Amino acid sequence: MLAATLLFSSCQSTAPVAGSGNTETTTQTKTNDKQGMSKTTKGGIIGAGGGAVLGGLIGNRLGNTAAGAIVGAAVGGATGAVIGRRMDKQAEELEKSMENAKVERVGEAIRVNFDSGILFAVNSAELSASAKQDIQKLAKTLQDYQGTNVIIEGHTDNTGSYELNQKLSERRAESVAAYARSLGVDGTRLQAKGYSYDQPIADNSTVDGRRQNRRVEIIIVANEELKKAAESGELK
Repeated sequence: MLAATLLFSSCQSTAPVAGSGNTETTTQTKTNDKQGMSKTTKGGIIGAGGGAVLGGLIGNRLGNTAAGAIVGAAVGGATGAVIGRRMDKQAEELEKSMENAKVERVGEAIRVNFDSGILFAVNSAELSASAKQDIQKLAKTLQDYQGTNVIIEGHTDNTGSYELNQKLSERRAESVAAYARSLGVDGTRLQAKGYSYDQPIADNSTVDGRRQNRRVEIIIVANEELKKAAESGELK
């Protein structure tokens, strides 16, 4: 538990802010704050008795985004450590190849965060050319590293009505999923969801905060087959 607390000492959580504007706003300039991959935890920590605490810390780090899926997919112990090493390798490849995304290791999972201003035009769910290039690289690693499930989440800022943003977030998540499927990724591995402005990771009252909240997140977790392979020793 102490190890988990130390590892997540820099995590922050932001409460949702209600929306009231008319249209989505965005900054089309390319983000220059791409951060290095943070190997935040190894799978064995969850198996050390701190699962509930670690689950809460992961939830805070992601603004509660996909926290349940990450904790629920974890196995911990030696099996979790094996899965963690595999996820480390995949995350390293993703970080090297995906220019417009932030890649982070969280628990036994990988989180990929796209600024939606790079992926889409204002109020649009059509992928840009640069976005397609990054998703092509993502699809390649998904095909190279079988045994994972992928959750694709669309999020917005709180500008405009809740209903408008809900539909926009769903369309954007599905656009990413559909393009990945077209590249040969097994559709049964993909799940697309939209969350409107329910799960902000920054302050919606500021321009920069709203930009951060307009995003598509991709969470990669081990499926049951990969867990069994790690447990039986087939996966090293």
